[in-house]
Amino acid sequence: MTWLSPTPDPVDGPTAGAERPILEGMLSHQRRTLVNVCAGLTADQLALRPIASSNLSLLGLVRHLAKVERIWLRKRVAGEDVEHLHDFEAHDDTDFNRIDPADAPGAVDQLRDEWTHADRAVAGIDLDHTIDVHGHAMSLRMVYVHLVQEYARHNGHADLLRESIDGTTGR
Repeated sequence: MTWLSPTPDPVDGPTAGAERPILEGMLSHQRRTLVNVCAGLTADQLALRPIASSNLSLLGLVRHLAKVERIWLRKRVAGEDVEHLHDFEAHDDTDFNRIDPADAPGAVDQLRDEWTHADRAVAGIDLDHTIDVHGHAMSLRMVYVHLVQEYARHNGHADLLRESIDGTTGR
């Protein structure tokens, strides 16, 4: 049987009330949007680079965002001693450039696992907790905003890639 990228459970976060649940809800929404854009595609389709001028693929975006989750929430904010993903030290966009369709099922699972680990890692950390990012203080609150922005930007890319692959829009 051919593997198909799974459809995520819908997520609906609060639109009023305390700040942290709103930030966490918006991040969850953006996370699931990416997986929903990929839903129903084969591993080969996820690995396609349908826009000739770009190295972007849906599989590359999945791999990239797993890396981003690990770096920002687990390594920087929570201070976990975990390895980087996708040969981070090479500085060559390995997450986008070294694509193999056979890796798609594992990459989707890894992204979802990173969500769980990242959420758990920062659950007890105050939104005012700061980290040093290139000589500047950044709060966990701003890290959440940054991640929502990162996903939203790449979800726009994902929409264009999906439409180029099979014409599907509005996911």
